[in-house]
Amino acid sequence: MLGRQQEFNLKLNQLFDCVLVGMAFWLAYWLRASAAVWFDRVAPLPELARFYWQILLVVAFTPLVLEKLRYYVNPLQKSMAKSLRHLCQGLAIVVILILTIATFARQNAESRAVILLFPPVALPLLLARESMARTWMRGQLKSGRFREQVIFAGPPQDIEKLLKSLPEDHLMQMDIAARIDISVEPVGRLVDAIHESSAGRVIFAAAHVHFSRIEEAVNACELEGVEAWLWADFIQTSIARPTFDALGSKPMLVFRCTPEMSWELMIKNLIDRVGAFLGILVSLPFWVLAFIGIKLSSPGPVIFSQMRSGRYGKPFRMYKFRTMGTDAEARRVELAADNQMSGPVFKVERDPRIFAFGRWLRKFSIDELPQLVNVLLGDMSLVGPRPLPVYEIEQISEVAHRRRLSVKPGLTCLWQVNGRNEIKNFDQWVELDLKYIDNWSLWLDITILFRTIPAVVLGSGAK
Repeated sequence: MLGRQQEFNLKLNQLFDCVLVGMAFWLAYWLRASAAVWFDRVAPLPELARFYWQILLVVAFTPLVLEKLRYYVNPLQKSMAKSLRHLCQGLAIVVILILTIATFARQNAESRAVILLFPPVALPLLLARESMARTWMRGQLKSGRFREQVIFAGPPQDIEKLLKSLPEDHLMQMDIAARIDISVEPVGRLVDAIHESSAGRVIFAAAHVHFSRIEEAVNACELEGVEAWLWADFIQTSIARPTFDALGSKPMLVFRCTPEMSWELMIKNLIDRVGAFLGILVSLPFWVLAFIGIKLSSPGPVIFSQMRSGRYGKPFRMYKFRTMGTDAEARRVELAADNQMSGPVFKVERDPRIFAFGRWLRKFSIDELPQLVNVLLGDMSLVGPRPLPVYEIEQISEVAHRRRLSVKPGLTCLWQVNGRNEIKNFDQWVELDLKYIDNWSLWLDITILFRTIPAVVLGSGAK
């Protein structure tokens, strides 16, 4: 719906979904508890009160995750397949979050079974709610109850451009009472149109109108008590998305090309810290193996540290298990002619500086394990563009390549699961990083993490 009605319907749908997912979790508990009664070999469940914290998380986070996945956007245009995909992704994220916390809290396997039963119970309930809401909305639109008197102001070509870009369900909610070209017609004509049509909203599509004329027209709407909507298309950007924020008490139009702060980013940060801590605990035997192997294979420190470029290029000290001789940095100059990576990055096929045990560590990415400490410290994320040495970042000549620094660097990214060291072209590497940034979502992070596991276990593309 337009304006406040759209926001109201979003909150109403989220409220219904909160009730439904809470009911779905209770049904999952009841099914699992009933199984213990019906089958002797099935262990009984603790009382429902032990699951209240999980119900609270399900009710609080499911609608928020679905909103970030754009599940509630353009409900009349969505196909059932798209809704199903959004719901599966959203429920999977919520389940992974709860399972992670439950594992950390050492919850027993019988209790975790309730969490796994929750998605198949919740999915049909949420799909049924959406289908009923869509049917009701279509009926209301056909009856004309939700149609609103709207005036469009601006040059005809700008108005047509805006109308062509609007979804069909938005157009169905509007009766265009008048089109006023404020670039040539007096503002008084706009005021007359407001009076004649009893319109409650004026939408300005005025990319080619002087700001003073727009300001005069907006002030007229203010005096009439009518909402004025300005289409922010007067600044053309190919990547950055316009949003509104406030600096003190001053409204600001912000162009962002990275994900803005949200519940989804907060969940990402939580997964980073919890995942890094659990990763260190689970991988401790490999730490011991790496420590002993490096000490026996090569004189020098076990841990190699280097200044890398973090978010926006801020330097931080990154840690790895040492896989090269202690003179590796000095020998880099003499190997410059053998560099097989275009751009500022230095990669050598069968690098002679790597000792035998170090090559094995690299093959299975065991040398990267100390970077989990960087994740715990907040310098890195589990998923993000790989951090490059500071001196390599300083050699970047293509300005657009620096946009990969606009997010926190990570242990793995699309580059890691699409060939790793098989990629020789730095432009292709950056392209994958920018693809990740432009399409970021929590589900994409989870997908990359799961794709990373077989790439690491099989040593795909590692050298």
